Amino acid sequence: MKPTEKGFFDREICQPVHLRGDDNGILLLHGFTGSAAHMRKLADALHQRGHTVRTINLPGHASTEEDMARSNWQMWLQAAKQAALDMLQEVRTLTVGGLSMGGVLALIVAQQMKVHGCVTYSAPMATQNRLLPLSGLLYPFYPRVSWRAPDERHASLDRTYDYGYTGFPTAKGADLHRLIRLARDNLFNISCPILCVQSDQDETIWLGSADQILEGVSSDVRRKLQLKGVPHVVTLSRELDAIVEATDGLMRAAREEQER
Repeated sequence: MKPTEKGFFDREICQPVHLRGDDNGILLLHGFTGSAAHMRKLADALHQRGHTVRTINLPGHASTEEDMARSNWQMWLQAAKQAALDMLQEVRTLTVGGLSMGGVLALIVAQQMKVHGCVTYSAPMATQNRLLPLSGLLYPFYPRVSWRAPDERHASLDRTYDYGYTGFPTAKGADLHRLIRLARDNLFNISCPILCVQSDQDETIWLGSADQILEGVSSDVRRKLQLKGVPHVVTLSRELDAIVEATDGLMRAAREEQER
């Protein structure tokens, strides 16, 4: 697939939102090569339930692949942590959630900062691409990886919100791998209420990821939402209502835990 053209993400749906509601807030982080559009439906639904919600576009994302090549895992993590710090100034209870790599970032934020809840949507503890750890060595020979064209598993996704790059600079796979390792190695540092959402038909991540996360954390409140028959970008799937319900429940559990 050809690289995404400059200006593709200029449309309103790809822009971050800051939806003010009550003092029980959530920060939603998109995934690798994605954009804030992937989190927009979830953000709107949680705001309708009264919550304060914020999304961001990570450095190098929702721009051009050349910009992505100039970004790195430290920049992505710092952007997530800064957004969490900003939200902690306006809400009493903060949950950090993310899709795929955004979920990995949410785990690291929960490990390193005092947040009150964590939600992962299709967050990998490993991927189905065995070459990912070798990305740093492969990029001189294969400078760009193109995503495969959507197949029948993706037919149910809401394409109105599906905005991301068609591929990525190969070297950035090493950054993703570094974040996954960092999150996986420090799961025990998470003690806040946590929810892991994952589909049994996820074509991208190791299907044992959610269980490994829940087994590794120190949280008393650990929840899993197992979805059936939907692909990796679950926030655009027909299971959105179930995801909203489970996320709202985790946010309320985080509030209850904080008030004890």
